[in-house]
Amino acid sequence: MTPLASSAPATPVAPVPAAARVSMVLGGALLAGVLTSYGQAVGPLSSVANSAGPWFLVAVALLLVLRVRAGRGGPALAMVTGVVLLELMHVGYWATTNLRGFPDVLSLTNFWVLMGVPAGVLAGACAVLVRSRDGRLRGAAFGAVAAVLVGEGIRALLQVAATTGVVTWIVEILVGAAVLVAGVVLAGSPAARVLALGTGVVGSVAVLAVFLLLGG
Repeated sequence: MTPLASSAPATPVAPVPAAARVSMVLGGALLAGVLTSYGQAVGPLSSVANSAGPWFLVAVALLLVLRVRAGRGGPALAMVTGVVLLELMHVGYWATTNLRGFPDVLSLTNFWVLMGVPAGVLAGACAVLVRSRDGRLRGAAFGAVAAVLVGEGIRALLQVAATTGVVTWIVEILVGAAVLVAGVVLAGSPAARVLALGTGVVGSVAVLAVFLLLGG
């Protein structure tokens, strides 16, 4: 009788070398900046390309690719890397915009360049904590990511929707709400779920307040 499947053991897949992951992540950050510059010229994508939430999500996703774990030095490394990634996005955007013939200045005093520091730190922390075994930390990380999206979405509806339309910002808020729901579900215990929800709600208000206060 012919066996339905080979009895030979499957060849294990070799892990991606750390150097390769780092190269992909850094290149991905630059590419995000490049695509942002081009996206601003495409009508349906212009509002998305002019928002901060997608960059934050990209930074968190790229940090997850690095697989930085909690432990000695892990969170600090992730936070520093988060800042580096967001600033590389600025570099990619600046270089591409100038190459396209639109003068742009990359300044250390630019609002978005400055905001890349706390945002990068937060992205690094979230990327580590979403993989935590502690449901409270995991839920708080999801809540923080949701807060960035919801807070910016509300700010945009209040300040720029008259010129950009409301669709992009409503979608951003809905994505943030979905992230928050996922965090509540994955948090595990009732206390962790409350923490996830609280982080999302309070964080959204805080993000909105920062935007309104600093005028970004």
